Amino acid sequence: MEADLDLVEVAPMAKPPVCKLMDFGKFKYEAAQKERESRRNQVHTVIKEMKLRPKIDQHDYETKKGHVERFLKAGDKVKITIMFRGREQSRPELGLRLLAKLADDVAELGFVEATPKQDGRNMLMVIAPHRRKVDAIRARATASADDVTDDLTDDVAEAETA
Repeated sequence: MEADLDLVEVAPMAKPPVCKLMDFGKFKYEAAQKERESRRNQVHTVIKEMKLRPKIDQHDYETKKGHVERFLKAGDKVKITIMFRGREQSRPELGLRLLAKLADDVAELGFVEATPKQDGRNMLMVIAPHRRKVDAIRARATASADDVTDDLTDDVAEAETA
């Protein structure tokens, strides 16, 4: 009586190694399915970049800060780069002050993951969100579902009064 089974080494690192009698094709297929499922559940980390200059105007700073806040709310990390040109390179404290101000302004949405450091003509800092990307997506989905529910209750209330 032939059962078409193979002797498969399931845990080669165990002492003693573990083997099973099973269909090897089915074993390979199930292992591939597990790997594919684990890849599907991974969250892809995106790093957005925002470039500033040390002599930035207040309105331009507010606009850039708004972009950084939007990125952090979406659950993405933000790399802030301050570009120094000419004589500005001799005043790195201006860049440090600007990065500290930005970090304070967005402190409720994220934290400084990589402290400011000079890299040639540029000064870099990385801000990461407090919430993970998955949590941000879920929060957005529940917020949109709540909006739809509110709209429906408003429509029902209008229909009853009419």
